[in-house]
Amino acid sequence: MRRLSERQQQLLHLLADGQFHPGPQIGEALGISRAAVSQQLKGLRELGVELHSVSGKGHKLALPIQLLDAQRLQQDLLEAPVQVLAVIDSTNHFMMSQLDRWQKGECVLAECQTAGRGRRGRQWHSPFGSQLILSLFWRLEQGMASAMGLSLVVGIALVEALESQGLAGIKVKWPNDLYLDGRKLAGILVEMAATVGGACQMVVGVGMNLQLPLGEAQKIDQPWAELQTLVGEGRLDRHRLTCAVVRQLRQCLTRFEQEGMAPFVARWNELDLYRDQPVRLISGERSWHGIARGIDSQGALLLENEAGELQTLVGGEISLRPR
Repeated sequence: MRRLSERQQQLLHLLADGQFHPGPQIGEALGISRAAVSQQLKGLRELGVELHSVSGKGHKLALPIQLLDAQRLQQDLLEAPVQVLAVIDSTNHFMMSQLDRWQKGECVLAECQTAGRGRRGRQWHSPFGSQLILSLFWRLEQGMASAMGLSLVVGIALVEALESQGLAGIKVKWPNDLYLDGRKLAGILVEMAATVGGACQMVVGVGMNLQLPLGEAQKIDQPWAELQTLVGEGRLDRHRLTCAVVRQLRQCLTRFEQEGMAPFVARWNELDLYRDQPVRLISGERSWHGIARGIDSQGALLLENEAGELQTLVGGEISLRPR
């Protein structure tokens, strides 16, 4: 786990416009020597920041970035604490490893993850400053059984947060992904811990593509999307988006805790990427084919088989794909 040093923050703020800055200009602005500038640039690269250096022109970020400001976020999200880290292995792992530390609704954000993961342990690439990476702690007093369908509620919360920022056309894929134009925009990972008869403690993890540098994007092994395509160059406000997502997550999780899955079913079915389309579901050596018919009142997937019968399938290790 690493936070940005004051000098690294100064350098990133200077380079944040995505334009070339000559080494002497950087040194003068930061009050350091050219050799020290080289060391600071090396340190940023070690943090995973993608930089371009051209003789005679200087140094630039692969893409402009907006750094998260922990103090500003905390002022706008008063209900529970907010932490911002520069680099961490996984925000979910960080929170899950010390569950008794967190307040309900508290969240940890990161500029970069080195070991981010999704369902079934798949790697989640997290270029520095290019995504919304957060984990939020929640607690359900009714126990783990009451958490069924929670990842679907998180998906709805994310879509509604994006829509509140004028970002339309985003769909949900059962049980835990957001898609834009048929490509993956965001992933959700909910992890839980509970004792028999006790409360369920959980961490809700979100990774959402904002704008990916080409070098990092080429590492992704599936069709992907980024929010920048909806708003145009330089017009995505990372702070406002982060605040909208955290607020909506807290609101939806509160309602889920009070009312269960029922208030969210119709909205999910409205946003469902594969509703009424042929799909294939895979779990280990087993597979199912049929027409996706949305979800039931518990958040289970409804699949109409070739005999016209409805089957109910619950998440776990099931993978849904278009047929």
